[in-house]
Amino acid sequence: MTTTAPATPRTTLDVRTIAPRDRHPLIFGKFDALAPGESLELVNDHDPKPLYYQFKAESQAEFSWEYLEQGPEVWRVAIGKVGAAPAAIPEPRGCNCNH
Repeated sequence: MTTTAPATPRTTLDVRTIAPRDRHPLIFGKFDALAPGESLELVNDHDPKPLYYQFKAESQAEFSWEYLEQGPEVWRVAIGKVGAAPAAIPEPRGCNCNH
């Protein structure tokens, strides 16, 4: 992970109305579709810290993570793709959160 701010352009993904079990696969799918230098602005109803750890463990691409808003009702995080993934991860990524 890098601490530099993500580059533009940025796509917004609001997952507050998405079923919790479907959120992480959707977020990873959108992230995987980004080109290096693009970023995703995630809008969530809780702190997505478990997602950060899942990115660290499973993402093949280098990423940045920047909180834009930190609750108490809305969290916004810019997740940038800094580098390209060497190969796609074939297994699905599910949510391991306890929310």
